[in-house]
Parts: sequence; C-alpha cells; structure tokens
Amino acid sequence: MIRRRTMIGGGAALALAPMAPRIARAAQAPGITDSEIKFGNTYPYSGPASAYATIAKTELAYFRMINEQGGINGRKLNLISYDDAYSPPKTVEQTRRLIEQDKVAFLFNPLGTAPNTAIVKYVNQKKIPHLFVGTGADKWADYQAHPWTLGWIPTYRVEARIYGKYIQREKPNAKIGLLYQNDDFGKDYLLGLQDVLGERFSNVVQATYEVTDPTIDSQLVSLKESGVDLLVSACTPKFSAMVFRKKYDLNWKATHIASNVGVSVAAVMEPAGPERAIGAISSYYLKDPTDPSWENDAEMVAWRAFMKKYYPEGDLADAGNVFGYGIANTLCWVLNACGNDLSRENIMKQALSMHEVRCPILLPGMTLNTSPTNYRPMRQLQLMRWTGKTWERFGGLIEGSELT
Repeated sequence: MIRRRTMIGGGAALALAPMAPRIARAAQAPGITDSEIKFGNTYPYSGPASAYATIAKTELAYFRMINEQGGINGRKLNLISYDDAYSPPKTVEQTRRLIEQDKVAFLFNPLGTAPNTAIVKYVNQKKIPHLFVGTGADKWADYQAHPWTLGWIPTYRVEARIYGKYIQREKPNAKIGLLYQNDDFGKDYLLGLQDVLGERFSNVVQATYEVTDPTIDSQLVSLKESGVDLLVSACTPKFSAMVFRKKYDLNWKATHIASNVGVSVAAVMEPAGPERAIGAISSYYLKDPTDPSWENDAEMVAWRAFMKKYYPEGDLADAGNVFGYGIANTLCWVLNACGNDLSRENIMKQALSMHEVRCPILLPGMTLNTSPTNYRPMRQLQLMRWTGKTWERFGGLIEGSELT
C-alpha cells in the first residue's frame, strides 16, 4: 500500500548568512513558488527495510518546525514522501510520480543503494538535484558518471577500509569471515576490506544474503563451521539483528565488527537482545542518543526538545531520528545558501559549495565539505564498542580521505 507523507518545514535553525540572491526567477522553476519549495523522496514505510522509515518521519517533523519559524527566505518547505517498500521497481514508479506529476524541484534523501541505483540514470538525464541520498555506496562520489547525485554519509567502502586497518593492527592472525547483502551496499564492504587486506583477503570466507531472504541462519552456521574467529557483517537493521541473535545462540565467540547502518540501539540492539552483542565493534559519525556523555550536550538537548515537541512518538534511542534531524538540517543550509535563486542549477551549485559546515549532530570536530569534484561530504568515523547498554567510543576520529 502506498503511503504518502507530506510535511512542511524550512530551514532557519542554522545561523547562516545566505548567499546574495541573483536576479530572481525562482517562481518559474519547477516546484518553486513565491511561498513554497516542493521536493520529494521515497522511503520504505513497509517491507524489509521499514525500520528506516523513522528517518523520513523525523525529516518531515523537522521541516514542520522550520516552517513554524517562517520557512526558508519566506518560503515553506513541502516534502512529499512516498513508500517504495525498498523495492527498486516501486522506487522508479514513485520517483517518476514525484518528478512528472508532483513537479518537485529536487529529490532529497531517498533511501537505499538498490533503489537509488534504479533511478540515478533517469534523474541525471533530467538534470534534477538528487541530494544527500540515503546510502553510503562509494559510487555516489563519481561526479563524472552522475553529476546531479550527491551522498551525505561516509561511504561504505571507506568504513570497511577502517575496519580493515583495525583488523590488521589488532587481529593480524584472525580468520576473517564476511557476511554481506548481495547488492552494491554489501559489495562496497568487500571492496573496502580487499583494499586494505591485500593478499590476505583471498583467505576471507564470504557469505551473502538477499534482502528478501527470511533468515541468514544457514550462512552464519557455515561461517562458524569454517573456523571464522572474526566476523564482519554488512547488514541492514533487520538482518543485523538476526546476526546478533543467531551468533549468540550458536555460542560463537568470534570478534564481531558490524556495519554502522545496522547498529541502532532501538532498531537493532534492543530487538536482538542487548546482552547478545556485548563486545561488538562498529563505527559512527553521529552522536549516539543512548550515550550518556551527550546528556548535557547543547546540540543533543536541542534534539531531544525537538523530538518531544514535533515527533513525540519517535524513539529517543533510535539513531535514525538523529540522522533524520541532521540531514534535514544540512538541506536547510543549502536552501538558505541559495537565497532567492532556487533554480535546479543553483541548488546543485550550493550543495557542492559546503566548506567546514557544522551539522549539530555530528561528532565533535567533524564538518561537511563538498566541491564540484568532492562528492563525499563526510570522510571521518570513530570506532565504538557495544557495552550491553550503549555504544562506547574509543580512539579518535579516523580521517577517511587518506583511504580514498
């Protein structure tokens, strides 16, 4: 069933000086009127990746907050969000609906590697900004192949390279197993580990799963029987929870490194059973809402106040709600920077002109940076370990640019 989420919200929560406006013809641009900026995305409100739907709900709530503050340069934001069930054919159908029927100005944060892969050629041929896609596939950094598509999070390949360096340093003799989703999302982890492990990668035991698979039990049993004592899992939330549960049930003591897209406390760790994952390692770039060290952090205090007022049904332990807040904040920076020139060309230009932009929910010291040849806004991560109650960070920020 298709579900439509419409919400208004603009972007004044940032203390920014907008770019000087050009001669304004904004009202003649698609999706733009004197009072509104209309844009769209697709999200899995249903299906195997529906745990991510809370991100879009947070975005909608954020834009409603901003609209109450007056919008962006006097214009209210109207996000139209459709359910694609994480199914690429549905993504194509709903994206065409957004562009050809709803006449949106641009796409914002549609979720998923496979869904975005299904629409990237169409969107780029139409020259429609495809901003801050909800996927860390490294291919979104290819500005020559698809110049109208821009990522946001550190890429999966960079993340995997960081894990590879950790393994080389801390577990040089481990027998490594890799379980990954059989698509571009999962394969980036394979490539990232291969980049760092080199010849050692030939000994990595590999297993894959499809997003439509009912379980991954047989893959985990096979990996354990192969003698794997260090497991890397590149899984979305539903399957990540399965990994933590099954690994515990098998009494498998292998060191476990889990992709950061599958370690939300609310969406993964609690359903899996927090005690089943103690000692697991991952990485992150956002402030974990369950980390007590952020209890009095001004930015997280503001986030909790926002959640209480605008999304009270949202789970304060779900990192997806922090993500949605941060990425919506970033879009508002871009639209503020556009001034009154809201042509698609200028929207893309400003998205590619971020220089040390501070997003309130990033880890301290992290900023967003883009250019016409840098489509990786974030290049840093910090390792963290699950205590049974929260993710505890260790070490410093790891700069990803040196790895790309």
